[in-house]
Amino acid sequence: MVILALMNWLDNGEVLSAIGHFLAEDIGRGDITTSSTVPPDVRGMGRFLAKEDLVICGFEVAEAVFVHLDAEVGEIETQYSDGDEVPSGTVFGVLKGYADVLLTGERVALNLMQRMSGVATLTRAYVKAVEGTGAAIVDTRKTTPGLRLLEKYAVTIGGGKNHRMGLDDGVLIKDNHIALAGGVAEAVQAAKNTVGHLHKIEVEITNWAQLREAIEAGADIVMLDNQTPDEAAKLVEMSRGLNPAVLIEASGGMDLDRVRSYAEAGVDLISVGRLTHSARAVDISFKIQTM
Repeated sequence: MVILALMNWLDNGEVLSAIGHFLAEDIGRGDITTSSTVPPDVRGMGRFLAKEDLVICGFEVAEAVFVHLDAEVGEIETQYSDGDEVPSGTVFGVLKGYADVLLTGERVALNLMQRMSGVATLTRAYVKAVEGTGAAIVDTRKTTPGLRLLEKYAVTIGGGKNHRMGLDDGVLIKDNHIALAGGVAEAVQAAKNTVGHLHKIEVEITNWAQLREAIEAGADIVMLDNQTPDEAAKLVEMSRGLNPAVLIEASGGMDLDRVRSYAEAGVDLISVGRLTHSARAVDISFKIQTM
């Protein structure tokens, strides 16, 4: 599970290391506004406020930003958890600490939480759109460089599932691979001869002939690329007739208003790049007052 992967990433220091770079980019040689206006001994309390309806995600990551600046900062006090739907106007968390620390870490913490919550919120909308069909919404590798694990974690918080984490995580044979390998069967066979037995092999197909060739060559998953819902339904029927065990994924232009039609076509998975490459950062504020 990616949720466990995120926790392990936090524990082994990789997220904290990345957060250090994020803070260094923002702070540079120092927060001259805060240091010149706020005494270092002032204690503050910051309130996280949802300024629109959203699925919250990123509590531990936001908290880690402030801890990086001051190890004595407490945990975010909240009655909510990642994945909860929070209505607009809700104060969903409170953090106490030195006011200069809260001010300096505010922007990076909000940037990450707003981004992660935006991904989770959009994912939840897609998941709700296909409820009851049996199809799963999955992400892609179209992520923000440096934020992949956080964004993919946010997808799971929204109720989606993860596709490959990276190029080393599974075989996905696409049109360029097929062209360079000399054909669908050749590409599948080359992969089967090379990768370990635990790696599944997926092939992107665009027509019936490629579908048949991929399944007969031993593909575990076929991706129906840029098909209409009617075309997808026909290819699903053909695939089930050839090998009912093969998973079927639909991909390409999955708008929210038509994603259910692909689910109803009988596919097992629907990959949606816009979960990560086009999710809008949601509006969250962090208001600080002295204690």
